[in-house]
Amino acid sequence: MDRVARVSEVIAGSPISFDDAIRAGFERANRTLRNITGLRILEQRVSVKEGKIEEYRVRLEVIFVLEG
Repeated sequence: MDRVARVSEVIAGSPISFDDAIRAGFERANRTLRNITGLRILEQRVSVKEGKIEEYRVRLEVIFVLEG
């Protein structure tokens, strides 16, 4: 049986850290996508306000295998 994978892009943020933003993005994707096999971090950015980091942001590719 052949396996077919698909990629979906997710953007997530956290006021705590990049790791927390990645975790938040994965947890959100995991609620709606099945058979996730991996993540790829495409980009990391920070939002700055009044000289302080306000939010850590990540752009992820979520790789999952299609059923059927």
